[in-house]
Amino acid sequence: MLRTAGGSRAFALLVLLTGAAGLLASWVITLDKFKLLENPNFIPGCSLNPVVSCGSVMKSDQASAFGFPNPMLGLVAYGIVICVGVSLLAGARFPGWYWLTFEAGCLFGICFVTWLQFESLYRINALCLWCCLAWITTILLFWYVTSFVVRNGFLPAPAPVKTFLAEFAWLLPVLHIGVVGMLILTRWWDFWTS
Repeated sequence: MLRTAGGSRAFALLVLLTGAAGLLASWVITLDKFKLLENPNFIPGCSLNPVVSCGSVMKSDQASAFGFPNPMLGLVAYGIVICVGVSLLAGARFPGWYWLTFEAGCLFGICFVTWLQFESLYRINALCLWCCLAWITTILLFWYVTSFVVRNGFLPAPAPVKTFLAEFAWLLPVLHIGVVGMLILTRWWDFWTS
């Protein structure tokens, strides 16, 4: 018989809320991108200063990595995440192939977000607040889904790793977000302290 797994209510809510936050970020960025296309002089509301400058990020080549605006990818991807979260809340149980596919999507998301973080910090030289929200939601989603998939045996791992992920699943996303925060802080240290 095909082994299936469903998540706890807390896990389902985390998946749903990260999906909703990512969708909100993607939606706002998409709307601002349309306004920017209509009027090249449009300044998004989240362009607060030379560092927090959503407009600079939206005008960059990296903002359309696949030939279309990145947030349009987010509209689809985070919509799928919301569907998974709602299904889990309704009591759905999915087979291993489904969880591994979902994990592969999360892996793609974290790799893409990591590249965007690097580009934003060291090539574009600006931050977008809505992008930062998408980064945080993707980091949380990736680490919690990875923990779930490993703990349920869909990805092989030694027993100590499973135990660690069962007890300290929160630690990896906190460390990851902390590292990104420190990179942002050190990248613009002079700006923040002047």
